[in-house]
Amino acid sequence: MKVLLLSKAFLAREYRKKLTALSALPGLEVVAAGPRHWGNGHERQAYEPGEPDGFRMEFLDCRFNGRFHLHHYPGLGRLLDRLRPDLLHIDEEPYNLAAGLAALAARRRRIPSLFFAWQNLARRYPPPFSLIERYCYRTCGAIAGTEQAAHVLRAKGFSGPLATIPQFGIDPENFSPAPGGATGGRDLVVGYAGRLVPEKGLGTLLRAAATLDPAPRLRFAGTGPLAAELRRAGAAGPLAGRIEVLGHLDSGQMPGFLNSIQVLVLPSLDRANWMEQFGRVLVEAMACERVVVGSDSGAIPLVVGDAGLIVPPADAAALAQALERLRAAGLRGRLGRAGRQRVLDNFTHARVAEASAAFYAGFLARRTSTPVGFPRPKVDNRGR
Repeated sequence: MKVLLLSKAFLAREYRKKLTALSALPGLEVVAAGPRHWGNGHERQAYEPGEPDGFRMEFLDCRFNGRFHLHHYPGLGRLLDRLRPDLLHIDEEPYNLAAGLAALAARRRRIPSLFFAWQNLARRYPPPFSLIERYCYRTCGAIAGTEQAAHVLRAKGFSGPLATIPQFGIDPENFSPAPGGATGGRDLVVGYAGRLVPEKGLGTLLRAAATLDPAPRLRFAGTGPLAAELRRAGAAGPLAGRIEVLGHLDSGQMPGFLNSIQVLVLPSLDRANWMEQFGRVLVEAMACERVVVGSDSGAIPLVVGDAGLIVPPADAAALAQALERLRAAGLRGRLGRAGRQRVLDNFTHARVAEASAAFYAGFLARRTSTPVGFPRPKVDNRGR
């Protein structure tokens, strides 16, 4: 079976390890396609060098590069003609133009296709995005990143083959605990990685940390409009000298960052148009045996399970209480070990690849004959 996977996420070296894991499975030939970069200006993300083995990478020109809903690949049809894959895996939400045009190009060549969905809110889109979504629903199979996203697809009328599988796993050798772990003396070292934006609840984290004595050391990895506010909070007041804003870290730098902290916090807030869809950094931190504290937002509790602490969104007092509990090295050690085991059981590239390959095979089999009770393979991960 030859599978072509189309994704801008393959810019990240760590994400391409999923392709290596797929390629290692018997009977599977894997080709990946995507742009050489995503976005422009200071937001530009370039292709990270260092190619994992086992697959071929094809680069495509990307029109409207950096625009999530409007970008697409004019050369995809020619690539499909040259490769003639058995299946096209479109790593895009079904309402994006890239997904619609890719599904159309595949259908014209009688190549089965499927899309990927994280969307965990039953949002309605204006034309032309609603039309694109309905077209993908009619012509494609689907993989949902969480059970919440799968429920939304069914509720909105998608009736095709559907699996629940995380988009990407992690490399448990790369994301692993460093000998000795993070040391902060009497201080607790707390980290956050992601977009520095209000909906991620960073204000809640600042308020919680400011009430503790001594205040934890806070390390922020990421970029966004709140970077200046975080630096101001670290310049004066109860958190003076306690905050580092490191900027963007590529995927190869993340294990070092996670091993420099003791606790990873993801205090996301629910919004009318967004709630946390997965929180990949939670999985990366758990793999490094770092304790995770997340808010009860979207998929966070489903990802963390019983391997971390969950607090109500926007509740600074509850978050402060959780961080105070985690000054105890024994609790951090127990939850850290539980977190790594949860990742090994559910979230490695190998696990994701196995589940994806099983769905590919079943999806293609269904297109040639449709037996009663066709199974919908999924990772038994309670919503991840």
